[in-house]
Amino acid sequence: MIGWLSRKPRKDRAEMTRTEPLRLNRQEQLDRLESEYFDIIIVGGGITGVYAALDASLRGYRAAVIEKDDFASGTSSKSSKMVHGGLRYIEQGNLGLVRHSLHERQRLRRNARHLVQRLPFLFPILEKDGVFDKRLSKAFESLLWTYDMAGGWREGILHQKLTPAEVLSHCPTFKEEGLLGGFLYFDARVDDARLTLAVARTAAFHGAAVVNHAKAVEITRNGQGKVDGVIVQAGQREIRARAGVVVMATGVWLRDWSGAKQGDASALNVRPAKGVHVAVPWLKVRNDCTVTIPVPGRSRRATITRWGDLSYLGTTDEDYEGDLDDVYCTRRELDFLLEGARSALKVDLRAEDAVGSIAGCRPLVAPPGGKTLEIKRNHVIRVADDGLVTVVGGKLTTSRHMAEQTIDAAQRVIGKIGKCQTPRAYLLGAAGYDPQAIVASGGLSAHLGERYGTEARFVSDILEQAPALLKPIVEGLPYTEAEVVYAARHELAGTVEDVLSRRTRARLMARDASARAAARVGQILQAELGLPESVIARQVNDYLAAIKHEKSILMGDQ
Repeated sequence: MIGWLSRKPRKDRAEMTRTEPLRLNRQEQLDRLESEYFDIIIVGGGITGVYAALDASLRGYRAAVIEKDDFASGTSSKSSKMVHGGLRYIEQGNLGLVRHSLHERQRLRRNARHLVQRLPFLFPILEKDGVFDKRLSKAFESLLWTYDMAGGWREGILHQKLTPAEVLSHCPTFKEEGLLGGFLYFDARVDDARLTLAVARTAAFHGAAVVNHAKAVEITRNGQGKVDGVIVQAGQREIRARAGVVVMATGVWLRDWSGAKQGDASALNVRPAKGVHVAVPWLKVRNDCTVTIPVPGRSRRATITRWGDLSYLGTTDEDYEGDLDDVYCTRRELDFLLEGARSALKVDLRAEDAVGSIAGCRPLVAPPGGKTLEIKRNHVIRVADDGLVTVVGGKLTTSRHMAEQTIDAAQRVIGKIGKCQTPRAYLLGAAGYDPQAIVASGGLSAHLGERYGTEARFVSDILEQAPALLKPIVEGLPYTEAEVVYAARHELAGTVEDVLSRRTRARLMARDASARAAARVGQILQAELGLPESVIARQVNDYLAAIKHEKSILMGDQ
């Protein structure tokens, strides 16, 4: 009589839960790239590229993804960290994108539940000089109802109307003069670099070859002129990787190299749009949500979001024509964001308060002319006559769907059919993770949980074996030395920059303190990876030089 109440383990959850961590060795990944024949090779290790590799591997294809620098080292680690429908896309009349984005948001909330968390957005209503005229507040609420009905309701909570006191409870430094109230609605946030890494590792778990610090220098073609692989430069090693189809998922870098045949011009107009964020101490702002603020004399509104003990201000949105490998926040952009903050808050933020900054370029697809802010964030997939597949555009939130459509196109090139499995595919660390239970009481468990999910146990295993590694790696931040060890063993971290900029976010959260930690990170990498002392010394020096360069541009010294 009791037997029918017995429950069996869920297959999808059980298959993604391991008793040993996934160990990734870069040399082994390179050997695979050289020796195996792949159905699909993806060039570009940003969020779209790694999701394409995951999608292809789940369909049963032999897949590989290669990245010239590190996973998420470009745009995918320099976003606004928001997983959202995009309220302003309703204002543009692009309701379809909003509805679709909100659906994808909820998929990420399930499939990457350890990384993607709810984020409230606050729009204060002011007597004058607000984000919108007070007379438009009713119209704005209609916009929020549209957002809720388009998919915001899936978060389980609808927008709220707030009194002035309630607005101040969420951001006590907001100026009270002229404050009439506000609206609160709900989206989500993510550590974009760790999301990209989690997708890459999950692709590897399902059989894909994943290689960072390996640059595609040439797309190869057979005697009939059809794409058949890639020439890859990995340090001093040159690899001829073979594939049935090649996907270009390099984002804004398509502007400079599209992989097209010599003499053929790219059919896509890739238009980089630069966005920057700066981090300041949270105690200066004390917000518990994302606060949208007006910037005097500008049509663009700015946002202030809490992340740990920081608040970060963003963002700009303007054309960028410079070196895509040398994008930094300038003093002019810093002053623009600080001006917005000072105009809305009772704070005296100065340039010296900026403890970190990021700058990246959105890969817009549009001809020259007009404001980048007004360009729709749709993506484009193109299949050339020689079989080269290119994907560009879109946004972080819709990356899974972009990858699905890209692999749909790629499999047509090789004449195969496989059904997409990613809509309900857990990422490593997500299956069985309960964010409310883990994060509620804080402490080391919460810190590790929201970075590694159920795989946090593997970091704590390292700590159990070597308790001295509990020491913080960066002064003032919760990251431990054990996490550097884990990054080297299991996350393909190969450089000091990989660890401090993306496996942790120390460079954004504490730029100067991260520089002081560089030598210790180098020591751990040397011990774990067996790198020569000269290589480690060069990595440390390169990191310190990059920090100096970033700070010099930010403060207006060059």
